[in-house]
Amino acid sequence: MREDGKIDYLEMPGGDLPQTKAFYAAAFGWRFTDYGPTYAAYDEGLDGGFDGDEATSKPLPVLFASDLEAMLARVTEAGGEILRPIFSFPGGRRFHFRDPAGNELAVWSEG
Repeated sequence: MREDGKIDYLEMPGGDLPQTKAFYAAAFGWRFTDYGPTYAAYDEGLDGGFDGDEATSKPLPVLFASDLEAMLARVTEAGGEILRPIFSFPGGRRFHFRDPAGNELAVWSEG
């Protein structure tokens, strides 16, 4: 069950995506769902995905919110720096922010 403010998904850099997928499949038996040529999702304990886009350089923890606009307001009021305002993606909507320590995170919501 998804809960507000809990880590729900982990995006990681995919690099050479076919090679990365082959490694995790061989080493750990992971299976993937491809979303285009540069993204492959996994469901292996914690849902996540590998992003083959060259701009992706470090892991991105993704938290859940049932009310995305309310969570955006809470993050802003708490001092988070909004890096990407709310946008749509396959599966829902999300925004990205930086915490006071400099970490980038995202918050997503269905639909």
